[in-house]
Amino acid sequence: MFLHIDIDSFFASAERSMNSSLKGIPMAVGSRSNLEIFNKKRTYIKLMNDNTGAFVTPVFYSDKKKTFESYFVDETEGRKKVRGIVTTASYEARACGVKTAMPIAQALQLCPQMTVVPSNYPLYHKLSHQIHAFMLAHIPKVEQYSIDEFFGDVSGWKTDEEVYVFAKELQAKILEHFDIPVSIGISKAKWIAKLATESAKPYGVFEVKDIDAYIEDIPIKKFPGIGKGFQKRLGEHYISTLGDVKRHKALFESWKKPGIQLYARVTGTDHEGISVQGERKSIGISRTFDAILDTDEIKRRIMIMARHIIYMVMAIEVNPTSYYLKIGYEYGVKAKKTLTVNRMFSETLFKSILTKMYEEIVLVDKGAIKLTLNVSNFSTQQKKTFSLMDLDEDMENHILSKEIQKLRERFGLDIIKTGDEL
Repeated sequence: MFLHIDIDSFFASAERSMNSSLKGIPMAVGSRSNLEIFNKKRTYIKLMNDNTGAFVTPVFYSDKKKTFESYFVDETEGRKKVRGIVTTASYEARACGVKTAMPIAQALQLCPQMTVVPSNYPLYHKLSHQIHAFMLAHIPKVEQYSIDEFFGDVSGWKTDEEVYVFAKELQAKILEHFDIPVSIGISKAKWIAKLATESAKPYGVFEVKDIDAYIEDIPIKKFPGIGKGFQKRLGEHYISTLGDVKRHKALFESWKKPGIQLYARVTGTDHEGISVQGERKSIGISRTFDAILDTDEIKRRIMIMARHIIYMVMAIEVNPTSYYLKIGYEYGVKAKKTLTVNRMFSETLFKSILTKMYEEIVLVDKGAIKLTLNVSNFSTQQKKTFSLMDLDEDMENHILSKEIQKLRERFGLDIIKTGDEL
């Protein structure tokens, strides 16, 4: 028996738990790409990396206090422009048509009376971590699935007759202890419990007792893991509901492992348990900004972002062997490259390879507006053998990187920079 606990409008609820004047009014939490890391002066950026859920990413932040004017409003040539996007909207704001990922300027046109609060990721990570610990004290097995979602396994601990009342009590305790509302889905299948939470929102508890009856008329887009591409593929077979999925078992079996897994999840026959401790499989960072034509400045920003990746890699002590660089240009033009290197990771190696990757894909005379870096395929997970030709040099550079890491952990992430960051 599984519970899926989803924090309602988490970022908005977190802000309301700290400021009661935000309760009951249209409000949203907004964010914009944090460009502080590109400043040439010291910024004293810190890393928040306490949570380990499947989709809980580390966050870099500074203690600089943000207001709406200072964070969202830019003034150029005497004209003010509101930037940023909505990350979470309260249900009062959603009633006005405000949606996640909507530009804040557009959201304020739809809902002029809405209050917009700058995002405070350290607060959200701290609360998420505390709520996780709270649930571990009340449920034998808990999986943190994302920053605002958790699975609980109460099999053999609560009977079928007890589980609904237990979920209501847990919901009330979380509200009392944290002033945070949650919705809870209940089912004997893990992914059906997650689906049931959508039926529970906002601030409800919904138990699925008959899986076949429950899924019959639910659109396929509602099921976790069925994206737009797969929706189109299913549409070609006239499959539009989860009930249709159940009636096409042979089709899904013909799609081998992915199809078989999806069919089992949809029908509640997957028998999947929860993952108490999820391993991080990749580390990434991206930044969006106004168009830049200067190729040297683009490279400088890549190197700064690389330093942040390096800090995370050294902090969790993994050895990535796949490097990814993507440059987004104006008008939808993109350039990207992936490279696999079976070598011991170091700052020297990573930055030198990134430089070569950048030189291979850079587009001159086009304005870059987004940079994305990612490392994956950790050798501790893949059991790869390093290149013996470069091992002595790589070990030396790796040791140097570890010593630099100690200084950054003590004095700040930007206490030491390489020349290509200046």
